[in-house]
Amino acid sequence: MISSTEKRLRELLAERILILDGAMGTMVQRYKLQEADYRGERFADWKGQDLKGNNDLLVLTRPEVIREIHSKYIAAGADIIETNTFSGTVIAQADYGLEEIVPELNRAAAKLAREAADACTDRHVFVAGAIGPLNRTLSISRDVNDPGKRDVTFEQVVAAYLEQVINLVAGGVDILLVETIFDTLNAKAALFAISEFFTRHPVLPVMVSGTITDLSGRTLTGQTVEAFLNSMSHFPLLSIGLNCALGPREMRPYIEELSRIAPFHVSTYPNAGLPDPLSETGFPET
Repeated sequence: MISSTEKRLRELLAERILILDGAMGTMVQRYKLQEADYRGERFADWKGQDLKGNNDLLVLTRPEVIREIHSKYIAAGADIIETNTFSGTVIAQADYGLEEIVPELNRAAAKLAREAADACTDRHVFVAGAIGPLNRTLSISRDVNDPGKRDVTFEQVVAAYLEQVINLVAGGVDILLVETIFDTLNAKAALFAISEFFTRHPVLPVMVSGTITDLSGRTLTGQTVEAFLNSMSHFPLLSIGLNCALGPREMRPYIEELSRIAPFHVSTYPNAGLPDPLSETGFPET
């Protein structure tokens, strides 16, 4: 049985294309934030690593910036906005020594997006809890001398994703979005965690979005678009799609292929072209 939120989303998708928001990271870059901004008062005396670049942390230290970015995307026409939680797991936050704040971080990010969405008066705006790919992979060894070595176990990845899901939902998201997938096994761990959560809580719509890393048409772990779809098709998804890495022109043939074979709705949110270090923004398009 589908939820009332998913029923409403499916009704809207039968009528028109729904618009996702855009990248969070490049919008944050426009604010030219410095280390002090990321630390705020709370982490001013943080003795660990530098915190600049940990954009997820801004939901606690500069919430007004994240709220404004959400509001700008809504004003531009977004029907679905994503929480600022791309690295919102204990595995990803371990790079900064901030594992303990992960529950709070996810709840705060969801509440910020929820507030921005609810402030929109001319249409319903949905909030998708962004679940990123992790900075550790279950399928590839980082040690060329030991192909079987892994930095994390499947059980650790599931536990990290489950913690994120619990707190995103507690913060008020409508959708769970597993995105920027370069390792399908990581994504399977995320979907397993979501399934575990759904055994004890109401079911939410789930979206999945993979990443084609280059013009080979494959993910980083070597899957074609069709193989990626087959690996995800056991789960009752609202949508499957592609994001990141490629620009719209380069991504189009893979989206066309996905739309021909997928039994789900299809999403696409490409980069602003292939990265260009000589352009002012790092990308050739706006």
